Amino acid sequence: MGHGGNVIEELMADHREVEEMFGRMEAMTRGQELRDLVDEVTIELVRHSVAEEEYLYPAVRKHVEGGDRLADKEIADHGRVEKLLKQLEKADANDPQMMLLLQQLMDEVTTHVQDEENNLFPMLRQACSAETLDELGDKIRRAKAMAPTRPHPSAPDTPPANKLLAPGTGLVDRARDFVTGRGRS
Repeated sequence: MGHGGNVIEELMADHREVEEMFGRMEAMTRGQELRDLVDEVTIELVRHSVAEEEYLYPAVRKHVEGGDRLADKEIADHGRVEKLLKQLEKADANDPQMMLLLQQLMDEVTTHVQDEENNLFPMLRQACSAETLDELGDKIRRAKAMAPTRPHPSAPDTPPANKLLAPGTGLVDRARDFVTGRGRS
């Protein structure tokens, strides 16, 4: 969940972690092991997305030329991913539809990651000081620790509402996860 380093290093480490989980998913077809892995990737993607929406995209809006357009596009990407995660949350691990949803998720996330790493991150690195990038990395790690662990597609995705509601929603999600054992595989 927390890797250390500046915001770009932190988020790229998250990307590699999710890619590794996707690789493991592709080797599975059905069953409880797949369900557990889907829950793990959901937790990671939701935390990552919430943190980006709380801190990365506001920084992009502030520091990068054309940042509003870029941030809006990335938030729209998150919306599509979150809807897929919500569908996966409801899907039975033995339903063939789950594999189709997983493929859609992997395609959507892979495209989003490539766009961030090839376009957004280089622009942010050029626009911000090393100190600003380090501070953003710290904020991202704190946000991920408090973020929800389940998809909430109707939740606000821009400040200030997302920063106010995410910690409470995250607390409820983590309590549910604790009771059910979700995410402890």
